[in-house]
Amino acid sequence: MSHQTVSRVLNGAPHVRPDTRDRVLAAIRELDYRPNSAARALVTRRSQTLGVVSFASTLYGPASMLDGLEQAARSAGYFVSVASLRSLDSRSLQEAVDRLRDQGVEGVVVIAPQVSAVSAVAKLSSAVPVVAVGAGSRSRVPTVSVDNLAGAAAATRHLLDLGHRTVHHVAGPAGWLESQDREDGWRRTLEQAGVEAPKVHSGDWSSRAGYEAGMRIAGDRDVTAVFCANDHMALGMLRALHEAGRSVPGDISVIGFDDIPESAYLIPPLTTVRQDFAELGRRALELLVDELAGAGHLRDRVLISPEMVLRRSAGPAPRG
Repeated sequence: MSHQTVSRVLNGAPHVRPDTRDRVLAAIRELDYRPNSAARALVTRRSQTLGVVSFASTLYGPASMLDGLEQAARSAGYFVSVASLRSLDSRSLQEAVDRLRDQGVEGVVVIAPQVSAVSAVAKLSSAVPVVAVGAGSRSRVPTVSVDNLAGAAAATRHLLDLGHRTVHHVAGPAGWLESQDREDGWRRTLEQAGVEAPKVHSGDWSSRAGYEAGMRIAGDRDVTAVFCANDHMALGMLRALHEAGRSVPGDISVIGFDDIPESAYLIPPLTTVRQDFAELGRRALELLVDELAGAGHLRDRVLISPEMVLRRSAGPAPRG
């Protein structure tokens, strides 16, 4: 076979006879041939590799964002090179992007869930396109985010519609965009309903923080509804209320945010707000591909609507 014929088979060109294609593929299997991606990149000037800078965390949100991005990239035929950082400050981020550029990536996605990360992205110098994930409306680069404001508003409104006079909130840590947006969505919804927002219970995304908030809330008989900024804190809340002898949802209704895989199996099953991380990854990849094609100006802000998942942890306000 000529080099051109083999090349056409490897690249999926249509004008190759079926028997010729079969012979080439049989030879590839017999020789265990693998294309040289470095040589191909030199010729095509395309590495088919994208860089991802991620916050080093086992938290469900950032980890699921990374997984969604990797799956979307693989489906689109891209390799992914990941740089995981403990701190998304300007210097660390710039060094990570520079290392990824040295590997020949065509573009970079930055998972930026914190205010400091958004600031660092704004100062970034890069010759390749950059897209941020989770940066909300604050990013100066194209970004894809879940609409946390809308999700928090939906959770709060659901509890008010069930007849609860107000909704208490266990917030995520300061400095996290998701935490700020979910608290803002909760507060605005109460204000629109003419309800004064109760004092916020501060948390750190952990089940322990939810448990500690639950122990404080359990003794207050005026509390009938709680919106937790994530499911792990809601899990801790459920345990604290159970230990204090408070029925969920009979005495207190609880709603979380994320829809972690365990949420449907808690006692009671948790009503929550689902984030579609697969869709988040797919849309981020689309945005980056648009940037690579020079069409990024057509759409540089993408907000993905979350979805309420109704289970048994939220019910009508208790009578009396």
